[in-house]
Formats: sequence, C-alpha cells, structure tokens
Amino acid sequence: MEWSGEGLIIGVRRHGETSVIAEVMVEGRGRQLGLIRGGRSSKLAATLQPGNSVQITWRARLEEHLGLFTTIEVTDSRAASLIVDRTRLYASQLLCDHLRLLPERDAHDRLLGLSIRILDGNLSPNALGMALARFELTLLDELGFGLDLSSCAMTGVTSGLTHVSPKSGRAVCLAAAAPYIGRLLELPAFLLEDAPATPSDLEAAFALTGYFLDMHVWSARQIDPPSTRASLVAILCDPI
Repeated sequence: MEWSGEGLIIGVRRHGETSVIAEVMVEGRGRQLGLIRGGRSSKLAATLQPGNSVQITWRARLEEHLGLFTTIEVTDSRAASLIVDRTRLYASQLLCDHLRLLPERDAHDRLLGLSIRILDGNLSPNALGMALARFELTLLDELGFGLDLSSCAMTGVTSGLTHVSPKSGRAVCLAAAAPYIGRLLELPAFLLEDAPATPSDLEAAFALTGYFLDMHVWSARQIDPPSTRASLVAILCDPI
C-alpha cells in the first residue's frame, strides 16, 4: 500500500542507530507514523523538525503496519524562525504535543488547519493566547469531551453565559451562577463570540481548558501536561 500527501511534522524519535520514527499530521489521514531510514543524518536534520510542513510518501505491505516514509521533502520550513522566537517556539511545541494526543490515523483536519493558521499567523501575544485557548477547546471537542456552551444548564437561556460547571462541562449564566461562583469555572466571552480578551480572560480560558484536559486526558491517561504549557500561559497572560 502507498499514498502521498502533505503534512505537519509533530514529533520525531530515534529508532536504532541511524533511523527515526516521525509523526506527521496529514490532511484527510490524521496522525501518521512512519520509519525514516537514515533520518538521523545531517542531511535530514533540518527537514525533520516539528513545525515544518513536508510532502511525504508512505509505503507498507499492509495498512496496519508502521510503514516507511520513503520520500520526505520540506514544503514550509518554519523551524528556523521558531527557534529565534521563544513564544512562537513554545506555541509550536504545545500544538504538536496536543496533536499527538489524537488517535492514530483518524482525520482531524479542523485541528490541523487551526495549527497551520496559528503557526503562520504572525499573531500578537494576545491574539496568540486567544487562538491557543480556542484550539484547546476544539481539541476537547475532537477528542469527544466537548463542552456544552450553547445554553445555561440551569435556565436554558443562551445569552449572558459566564461560567462552566466543572462536573457537567455545561455553561451557566451569571444569574444562575451567582450562588455557586466559587465552585464554577469562568467562561471568558471570547470563547463564545468575537470579543476582545484581557490577560485575566486568557488566564481564565486556559484554566478552563486545562481543567477539562486534565480530567479527560492527562490524568485519565496518566501523562503529564505538555512541559511548555505553563511557561507559555504565563508569558501570554502577562499584562505588561
């Protein structure tokens, strides 16, 4: 079996003395793994960097096999520019770590498209924070743990939604939330509509998505949160 396509490199790990196993998010094919013989060579080092887009050919005797990436050519080399910008580098690492949570070979083109737009968007720190928080909200949805932010869980109203229940993942309006404020998670307006975000809004948004990612993914799988997430959130939520 053989196919070709363009994808985003999200991970590379050593395999044996000279080879690597690369993880690539491919449109219509999702997270794909493949062995690259000679992948540890200096010739391929610059290409096989997370955050780069590549044209690849995958080949295996059977579809369920690991397979080989027999052709890999860079189409968008972002790694060099990411290395000199700590915030963008952390954002790229966080996106790649999130994409690696997805089931292998399940298409998640919405997340892939969002990742590319964030990486290529030349966004301000505030806009980058908003985009990443929305990405994490979408990630929860794609993993099957989406929050219900369409209406108030207690009254059914669809406006004035300000909080989320940590138990049900459903939105709550301000009037209904008032007696339980200390037990609810804040829901910043920019997660619901095209609205600006303050540093405190970003902090609340990452607390919200982080809570449910921990509940449904990190703790559930007994894995640690991405190592760069806390540092990146601190940078993006800095009011200075």
